[in-house]
Amino acid sequence: MSDAFGELLLAQHTGTAAYEVYERDDGFLDVIGDASAYFSAYPQWSAIQQQAMAQVAGRVLDVGVGAGRFALHLQAKGHPVVGIDVSPGALEVCRQRGVADVRSLPFHQIDGSLGVFDTILMMGNNFGLFATPQRARWLLRRLKGVTSPDARIVAESRDVYATDRPGHLAYHRRNQARDKLAGELRIRCRFRQYTGDWMPYLMVSQTEMAQIVEGTGWRIDEIIPSSGSQYVAVLTK
Repeated sequence: MSDAFGELLLAQHTGTAAYEVYERDDGFLDVIGDASAYFSAYPQWSAIQQQAMAQVAGRVLDVGVGAGRFALHLQAKGHPVVGIDVSPGALEVCRQRGVADVRSLPFHQIDGSLGVFDTILMMGNNFGLFATPQRARWLLRRLKGVTSPDARIVAESRDVYATDRPGHLAYHRRNQARDKLAGELRIRCRFRQYTGDWMPYLMVSQTEMAQIVEGTGWRIDEIIPSSGSQYVAVLTK
């Protein structure tokens, strides 16, 4: 595995402007921007990300911890936080920045050995780490077993339908012709000479999220909307 994402974060962390490129499996390339956003502090976050922090309670599992921006903020607020990621470089950056507890662990492998959590945090579009609707439903049921009775999932996503770009619309049609949701992506990170592994990534509308969640033991309790396609959903049992 080439840790392109980790190399990106390590470069930014050591003072080099690092630009994030994602490749989709239809050949589409997107320059997301420089990686400084992964290191930003609370005042620089979007309004919905700031509002989402008010929904966090108790012990937190930060899924896809990245460079640790959310974990560090919540630690400073007194929350015990466990951050998980599969990127060795991201975990190293987190340790250097002071995240107290980070683990190398794929999301789908979480179990009771991590203890019980009051909040599952999936910020930065990390609802996408559910990968597919089928895996999302399976994992949501699994999360019931590692969370407290009044736990919540705070998850950010993007409504992919809010676009008029022909390349995106063609990708949506291709997915739908294969009985997939429009936002079932297959992407990989590229940085300099590094190319990450392909990974499934799920972006959904609010309606699709509600359909995925139904029958899993979770429900959408609140939606924090933005003026664009981003939103944060708060799921409760």
